[in-house]
Amino acid sequence: MTFALTTAKYLNVVKQQPFTQTFGKVSEVVGLVIKVVGLASFVGEICEVHLTSNNKIALTEVVGFVKNTVLLMPLDDLEGISPGCLVVPTGRALTIKVNPALLGHTLDGLGRPMDDLEITDDFTEYSVMRDAPDPFKRPPIRETLPTGVRAIDGVLTVGNGQRMGIFAGSGVGKSTLLGMMAKYAEADVIVIGLIGERGREVREFIEKDLGPEGYKKAVVVCATSDMPPLVRLKGAYVATAIAEYFRDQGKKVVLMMDSVTRFAMAQREIGLSTGEPPTTRGYTPSVFAMLPKLLERSGPAEHGSITAFYTVLVEGDDMNEPIADAVRGILDGHIILSRKIAGQNHYPAIDVQSSLSRLMKSLVSPEHATAANKLRQSMATYNETKDLIEIGAYQIGTNQNVDQAINLHQPINQILTQSVDEHALFDNTVNQLKQLFQQPTMM
Repeated sequence: MTFALTTAKYLNVVKQQPFTQTFGKVSEVVGLVIKVVGLASFVGEICEVHLTSNNKIALTEVVGFVKNTVLLMPLDDLEGISPGCLVVPTGRALTIKVNPALLGHTLDGLGRPMDDLEITDDFTEYSVMRDAPDPFKRPPIRETLPTGVRAIDGVLTVGNGQRMGIFAGSGVGKSTLLGMMAKYAEADVIVIGLIGERGREVREFIEKDLGPEGYKKAVVVCATSDMPPLVRLKGAYVATAIAEYFRDQGKKVVLMMDSVTRFAMAQREIGLSTGEPPTTRGYTPSVFAMLPKLLERSGPAEHGSITAFYTVLVEGDDMNEPIADAVRGILDGHIILSRKIAGQNHYPAIDVQSSLSRLMKSLVSPEHATAANKLRQSMATYNETKDLIEIGAYQIGTNQNVDQAINLHQPINQILTQSVDEHALFDNTVNQLKQLFQQPTMM
């Protein structure tokens, strides 16, 4: 009787095990899309394409279906692909290996080490595509996050778990500002996603902008512009997943992504290749559906928090272009970098009057908030009469508010400008701001 029960037990186990595997075959390659027949898989599944000409295996991902034809997009180089190449489904979506040992290392867009990091058995497998935290389980943001940048800490104070956008055209100083915050921000872990950037800038950012001290507590995810669009897309999700891993350990994490625009462009390439209709400026509907799914994953959570800074590369310095407008509506504030201010050798080139931190009033003291408002008012007053002042048409004593704005113009600029190597302590910044408006000229 015992023998029969044991035999039945093992027979049931054997029946549940698959002894056959279904392969697909490449039938067509059109642009970025690989069409495969005979394959049963799900959207997001990783598949292996066996390249016959060079005996290599290329990773791909299922991005859609057309009737019985499966559409794949490459995660690797497809040189050597030909009709009839075997396609093997792996049965899983993209995952990465995570461990605290990632700190001080650089990964590619799929989470694979690009330096001497060795993946061991101690690393945990972590899903890349994850849901945002439950809104009802997110704690309120009550604590400030000092960034070490006076213009931000003083006038655009950021909370621990807040999500901010940095909007600017090309060459205005986005990467330099990110490097300053990465070095000086009071966080346990910095995760930096370089999405669609120039390959030349990766090492330059790590060595020059980030520096040895910043790199020690950072993980850099790099998906350069020459990589397939799906890798650039996944690079943003990989960086977010790594930030989530450290957040779940109770760490105070800062996530920096440069840039969300390249992420959107990668999804636009994928959408157009799979037959989506183009909408505003050629962006497909899936772009605007994926943006909130990516951006909502950061923020406060039950254990730990992710304070996020997302850069947005605005085309032609148009702050109302589609991606900038969509991102600004999702995030908790925006920092706008001005080409005109940068042209005056004023760095960081933050346009204080056009920038906003939605949570600042609830984070800082009333004295701090009052001083920041007075600074904005003084700058606005000076800018309104700037032309008259510069041509000598304004007479001192005509308007008391304008006189005060003129007297404070240089002191305000000294507070808002900062060299790359200067670390501004939060308390010192607040005290400087308060003292500025305690002078007799403001009485």
